[in-house]
Amino acid sequence: MSSYNASRPLAQRVIGILGGMSNQATSEYYRMLNQRLNNRLGGWDNGEIIIVSVNFGNIEYFIRQNLWDDAQNYLLEKVERLERAGADVIACVSNTMHRVLEPIMAQRSTPFIHIADPTAAAIQRAGIRKVGLLGTLPVMQSQELRQRYRERYGIEILAPTEAEQRVVDRIIFDQLVRRELREDSKREYLRVVAALRAAGAQGVILGCTEIFLLIDQSDLPHFPVFDTTELHVDALVAFAISPSVP
Repeated sequence: MSSYNASRPLAQRVIGILGGMSNQATSEYYRMLNQRLNNRLGGWDNGEIIIVSVNFGNIEYFIRQNLWDDAQNYLLEKVERLERAGADVIACVSNTMHRVLEPIMAQRSTPFIHIADPTAAAIQRAGIRKVGLLGTLPVMQSQELRQRYRERYGIEILAPTEAEQRVVDRIIFDQLVRRELREDSKREYLRVVAALRAAGAQGVILGCTEIFLLIDQSDLPHFPVFDTTELHVDALVAFAISPSVP
């Protein structure tokens, strides 16, 4: 598709990214959004994107200390910055922090694309009803997330064992957020996925926005992999160039 002869400025919605959780995920969102929008629009066109990037040290502290109210207050001010800057839609690059973003955005008029929703839609298209979930400890242990998948989409979530969850979480925080990609960690993740598959999972959700840096569909050619980062980006692209631009 070429937009060279389109009226200028080219109409598209402004994507507001709440980033920094981590900077690795944020840079990948920015890259993928612009790459996909250029593929759709052609020429020199890409996205109109606003990023408010938080201090990941604050986020890590709030998570480890179970200070979710503090995290919500911290991110509320960042959401307000995105809105003042003119974001037409807001997306959070962290699966974990959707726990506090969802109640924030429920009170606001700016559209919010929840990262679980395009993921669930892809799982439904694949005809799957039971999937494994990798992510941080709060994600893998979240009853609210399980409920969202089950009640809205009829999808059952299977989590790794407690010991496996600790391994998955440690690799995220100690390695992936620093883009430290180790072969032994990949083997650990693939071992956890194999255990989920043996427990009845028909696919696996990469429920942390850095996991795709370590494993992806090519590592599991005969087992469906649902990358929340990629699916979230695709949903944002569709929103940005939808014809009903204000």
